[in-house]
Amino acid sequence: MFFDPLLYSFMFLGLFSPGPNVIMLTASGARFGFRRSLPHLFGVVIGVGVIGAVTGLGVGALILANPALALVLKSLAAGWILYMAWNYFNATRRPAAQAKDDGRPMTLLQAALFQWINPKVWAVAFAASAGYGAGLGPVLESARLATAFSGVNLFVCLFWTSAGALLTTLLSSPARWKVFMRIMAVLLALSALMVFR
Repeated sequence: MFFDPLLYSFMFLGLFSPGPNVIMLTASGARFGFRRSLPHLFGVVIGVGVIGAVTGLGVGALILANPALALVLKSLAAGWILYMAWNYFNATRRPAAQAKDDGRPMTLLQAALFQWINPKVWAVAFAASAGYGAGLGPVLESARLATAFSGVNLFVCLFWTSAGALLTTLLSSPARWKVFMRIMAVLLALSALMVFR
């Protein structure tokens, strides 16, 4: 099925929880404002969509054909996601902004290329391809995952970028940041459990 509510739920939990993109977009929204951060935002959306497409070009079919490989890969993806959740849960202070402080927001190209070295995006994309394949041919599966990733991530990026200034004010104390990070860690851990649906 082209639209799978569980796939979209998994993607939302995986992409919405704290990670490099969320932190950088929140910081960019706070520092440069929503409008100046739009190239960065759309670069993330495009880059994540490309990663989704790449995983759908054959990874999903290979995994569907080999249940033992699927279990190993799901376990590795879930392990990586749980490792990140554990780190978030134990975070006690706000991290510094991840983007280079050169007085300009990230460009569309910089943000899109960053996705190729973002382990969280790869883990979520791989887990989605492994766990939520629709049994379509590689091109259709690639299009399905690219569309799903870009669509879900657009809303995620819009939220975090526009909320940047507000979150910066609300999460100024280490105690508030810790509570926030623990809530996000729980959501991220839930996304790891969804890998094994």
